[in-house]
Amino acid sequence: MKNSPESPLPEIISAMQRNAAQPVAAPSLAESLLASEKKTLEKMANGASLSEVLNDLCASIDAHGSPVTSMVCLMDGEWLSPCAGPHIPAAFKAAITPWKIGPNRASCGAAAFTKQRVIVPNISNDPRWPDDARDLTLRHGFVAAWSEPLISKHGEVLGTLAMYYPEARTPENIDFELIAGAGHIARIAIEVEQSHLALTKALVEIKNSANRLRTIIDTIPTLAWSARPDGSAEFFNRRWLDYCGLSSEEALGWGWTSALHADDLNRLADYWRSILASGESGEIEARLRRFDGVHRWFLFRASPLRDEAGNIVQWYGTNADIEERKFAEEALRSNERRLRQIVDTIPGMVCTLSAAGEVQLLNRQILEYFGKTSDELKDWVTSDAVHPDDLPRVIDLWRRSVETGQPYEYELRHRRSDGTYRWFQSRALPVRDADDRIGGWYMLLTDIDDRKRNEVALATAHDEITKSEAELRTIIDAIPQLIIAIGADGGFLDANQAVLDYTGLAKEELGSEKFREVFHPEDSERLRDEREAAISRGVPFAYERRVRRKDGQFRWFLVQYNPLPDGQGKVIRWYATGTDIDDRKQAEERTRQENVALREQIDQVFMFDEIVGSSPALKCVLSGILKVAPTDSTVLITGETGTGKELIARAIHKSSQRSSRPFIAVNCASIPHSLIASELFGHEKGAFTGAIQRRQGRFELANSGTIFLDEIGELPAETQIALLRVLQERQFERVGGSRAIPTDVRIIAATNRDLPAAIAAGSFRPDLFYRLNVFPIDVPPLRERREDIAMLVEYFVKRYADKARKQITRIDKATLARCRSYHWPGNIRELQNIVERSVILCTGDALRIDEAWLSSPDASRRKSSGSLTESLHSFEKDLIEAALADSNGKVAGPNGAAAKLGIPRSTLDLKIKQLDINKRRIQ
Repeated sequence: MKNSPESPLPEIISAMQRNAAQPVAAPSLAESLLASEKKTLEKMANGASLSEVLNDLCASIDAHGSPVTSMVCLMDGEWLSPCAGPHIPAAFKAAITPWKIGPNRASCGAAAFTKQRVIVPNISNDPRWPDDARDLTLRHGFVAAWSEPLISKHGEVLGTLAMYYPEARTPENIDFELIAGAGHIARIAIEVEQSHLALTKALVEIKNSANRLRTIIDTIPTLAWSARPDGSAEFFNRRWLDYCGLSSEEALGWGWTSALHADDLNRLADYWRSILASGESGEIEARLRRFDGVHRWFLFRASPLRDEAGNIVQWYGTNADIEERKFAEEALRSNERRLRQIVDTIPGMVCTLSAAGEVQLLNRQILEYFGKTSDELKDWVTSDAVHPDDLPRVIDLWRRSVETGQPYEYELRHRRSDGTYRWFQSRALPVRDADDRIGGWYMLLTDIDDRKRNEVALATAHDEITKSEAELRTIIDAIPQLIIAIGADGGFLDANQAVLDYTGLAKEELGSEKFREVFHPEDSERLRDEREAAISRGVPFAYERRVRRKDGQFRWFLVQYNPLPDGQGKVIRWYATGTDIDDRKQAEERTRQENVALREQIDQVFMFDEIVGSSPALKCVLSGILKVAPTDSTVLITGETGTGKELIARAIHKSSQRSSRPFIAVNCASIPHSLIASELFGHEKGAFTGAIQRRQGRFELANSGTIFLDEIGELPAETQIALLRVLQERQFERVGGSRAIPTDVRIIAATNRDLPAAIAAGSFRPDLFYRLNVFPIDVPPLRERREDIAMLVEYFVKRYADKARKQITRIDKATLARCRSYHWPGNIRELQNIVERSVILCTGDALRIDEAWLSSPDASRRKSSGSLTESLHSFEKDLIEAALADSNGKVAGPNGAAAKLGIPRSTLDLKIKQLDINKRRIQ
């Protein structure tokens, strides 16, 4: 066999022969091996497959070596499979494909297992050869075998190079060089192929990652966008486009500004230009229009992306909804104004400070005392308002309190507006949040000048303190709210005068069993655990309960609990305030009762508001609705597409005891099979890729109400099993969850498929069918209730005429006749669409439906199948029979069939005889 001109091995063999003969200027084996390696790489770069390169390698060995047959095997786990060897017999290849490696698994298996070259001079007596493999190899004429493991630079076995000889043979040095050189080229070819496959896989993963990134950007819960260096927009994520109701084309460039509030447009545009000029990140607040026209406040943020040279190549930004924050800020400002009013009315000198000890709010009494403005007293601690002898100690103690968070109390002299210094007691308490962090300080200045000047008279000082406490008690008693002081353990401590006046109790009765009787026993039982749990948490809470007035009447109160912590943040007592909300509760109850009564009235009047018709077939359906609605039985609604199965389901729900609870409709055919279980039963966070949070399913949303499963025949098999469990056990599990969730849901299913046929075909479970088919309702197609067509046409005409603001007072007689004779494959939905289309095109006061719209491919084929005369007679007969059916067989008179068809009575009588129409059968 001649060697391929592109084969790399002849140069190696020639070099080996020249080296053996010791030529003077012949290239070395290393040079020839390098040239062969280069040719192999070039060949693979030009598109040659691994199999082609290795087959050329084996062919060259077979052609230029001694009588030898070579083979290359590739490694796959613990198995070898032949990849190349053009002269290896096919039967031999098939017998060793695949071949498990091991220390006694022939020359190739042992070489791959030990990662060392294996030389077998004579197969017939080599112990590493299994008997069956020995017989197979000798039978194919192979007596000696040399195997070279092909090991990657990372020490991984890629495969083996085997050389088989027809006689017993021991290799010489030149043979070792040959097998090493050929193995080197084979290893390079395999590694190049593996690198190419790894690169291809990486490129696919990069593309998939880009697609996943785009999906993530479109689903992240924020409005995101990007812009070019000049500021023009080039991308908006799906949430941004859906929120603003703009298409991608409408928003690109500067089109997005159409969604801005007109009052914010110029301000935002000027700021955006300044950001572009500076190249710095920025943020600004502006209003963005929602798809329904409502403007909401958003925080616009933008940041630049720079290349290695520092040039801006892209802008990225987000829009965060801050509408609630804006409302909260306004509420905070309002609260601050109210706080200022309260602080100014407190009969004492009070100020508030930040967590860092900076003055925030000074009440009117302080300003009047010092005769200075708020700005002048912002740094009042270090100003001339403090006596210079007291100032160093005051600063040191105050700084220490701010650093440690400990309450501050100190006596110092303040200068009055007339220049007189008086002694004050300065007390400051930290205000802590739920996380025990200091959010600010309250400071109270108490004038103790008289006490200091008469320090020897301790009794007088005690009287002053008692007086101050009495004044505080007077203030609390004057507050027109019920205020109760409670211990850290929840036990009663004290109450203000308003509690005594409201309950009629004496002061000594507070906290006794008689005091507990003023609270409604039902509320005490209901709120006991809730109150204990809230007090143990140590954070403010509130609830509503009834309190008995001294005249014996119970009234509703909003009770709000606020904790009072000590210096270490531990709650030392609670203050509960009660606000009378009985009038509000009574108004809410009256409104609720009125809503219930109104809902019942509406349900009675409009229970079947969209189910139009009076045909016997429809009456039978309505009768079934009235019978099954009060029960909780499962209902299976069958019927063709467009017959109004969902209207039937809604009518059942409205007439049931669950009418005030949710009605959840699910179209099983519109949800991908991979998502139907999550949609129906919900999923836990992390249940699958993209499940970033727990989600409730439709069954949870419909709890205590009704769930309508449309197109039930499209459910996949695994979801049918889950639904069967819900029907049998009344519980389910979320996707990715293990907790059984009980459910109280009435199930109404609908389908246009032949479920018995689906059961026979194996696509629908029979046990699920029997569970669903407790009360079947079959909705008749429109062609079986032709007497309802006129009423339906009038109903749809009025609806769409009112919507289009058109005056349509009558319906063309021929149109009604055509509608009655048409077979309506799309049922009511088709009729509704055709009427809506006709109303849109109608220019007068009479509605006409284009005859071409009431034809179908089947009708066209029927018309063309016979003669023109036969087709005309058939059409006339259908029109006359429809008119007779509409007039109950009556021919003459204003409501007779002749008047409806617009022809004389005599002509109609003649047609009835000619077409052999039986009027009695039609009546």
